[in-house]
Amino acid sequence: MSQNKGIFAGLKVIDVASYIAGPAAATILSDFGADVIKVEPTGIGDPYRYLYRVEGNPASHKNYYWQLTSRNKRSLAVNLKTPAGVEIISKLIKEADVFVINFPPHVRKGLGLTYEDVSRVNDRIIYADITGYGDKGPEADKPGFDETAYWARTGFMDFARSAGTSPVFAPAGVGDHAVASALYGGIVTALYRREKTGKGSHVSTSLIGAGAFAVGAWLQAALDGATPAKLFDRTHPINPLINTYQTQDGRWLMLVFVQEDKEWPGLVQTINRPELLIDVRFANGKARKENAVALTKILDEEFAAKPLSYWREMLDKLRLTFSVVQTIPELASDVQLLQNESIRQINDGTGKSFTVDSPIKIEDAEKVQPGIAPALGEHSFEILSELGYDANQIDALTAGGIIGQPKKAA
Repeated sequence: MSQNKGIFAGLKVIDVASYIAGPAAATILSDFGADVIKVEPTGIGDPYRYLYRVEGNPASHKNYYWQLTSRNKRSLAVNLKTPAGVEIISKLIKEADVFVINFPPHVRKGLGLTYEDVSRVNDRIIYADITGYGDKGPEADKPGFDETAYWARTGFMDFARSAGTSPVFAPAGVGDHAVASALYGGIVTALYRREKTGKGSHVSTSLIGAGAFAVGAWLQAALDGATPAKLFDRTHPINPLINTYQTQDGRWLMLVFVQEDKEWPGLVQTINRPELLIDVRFANGKARKENAVALTKILDEEFAAKPLSYWREMLDKLRLTFSVVQTIPELASDVQLLQNESIRQINDGTGKSFTVDSPIKIEDAEKVQPGIAPALGEHSFEILSELGYDANQIDALTAGGIIGQPKKAA
């Protein structure tokens, strides 16, 4: 059954997108109560269902990728390359408020799912699409993932490393989830516009566009002719009080003393080196920068002398600006995330399963409790019944391979 709670209860969303960014935008809508129908091809369904099995990802028997972006959704497995499949999707479009897609332009055209096609069926619909490189220009049809279009192409990958090291990959979905939040914002803006005008609209964003906005400060600098910043070198930092340091047990801390004159005495107290306060090399910010290599060496030795637990306690006690460089497993049990419900319990009957919440909260607008991500075609019969198909028609569509029979989750 569709959801009946949340501020978007009654809002119907069709998610025909694949992989992460488009589906994740629909997930945020589902978190606030929208009825999201995940349309997948018959057979194997959305290939994203199987990404967790690819070597190099965290190893698990649980399909964590699928759970994260498919919670609260209903799955309809349908062959859109058949006339009967086209009729089904057309009926869905007539009743829908939002249509999310990320197929390349030529694929949309071939399936009859361009904005012009969809809006002809329902002129109030919000058509939301994501591309890798935008819908214009010579690379409009170029395939793009967040590692390529968001992370590598925009300069993130070039600068998120230390001098003398190779570019590194980002965790899967880093750009996708940022882009999903952008698309969600566009959808909500378009829904607001529809409330005022009664008209649907075409909302779009791209991995490269969102990535450019993410690096916008330095991209603006380039547009203004600035000299590019140099790659970070922690042994020769510009400011030793904005740097990383390794502890005795091999962990890393990040100091970011933006108000360094205020925080410097506290750091001296923490490392118990009072003589540094009268050392002319470190008398003020200018002097510390001029002697950055020497001060970094001193701090390296001090931080390497004691474990992370000691430094965490001491730095917190004096309210100095720092962070532990956490591992992802540590993040999974981070008290701040748990108490702020950035990690929420899944409604699976066990009380032991959790998922990552979307980052938007609205006072007095409680989100629905995350549910189990659907198996391929799990709700096909239910959705077709809601569209007016009777049992005989549904059986015929199943026998003809137009819709897929419900399967166990991948």
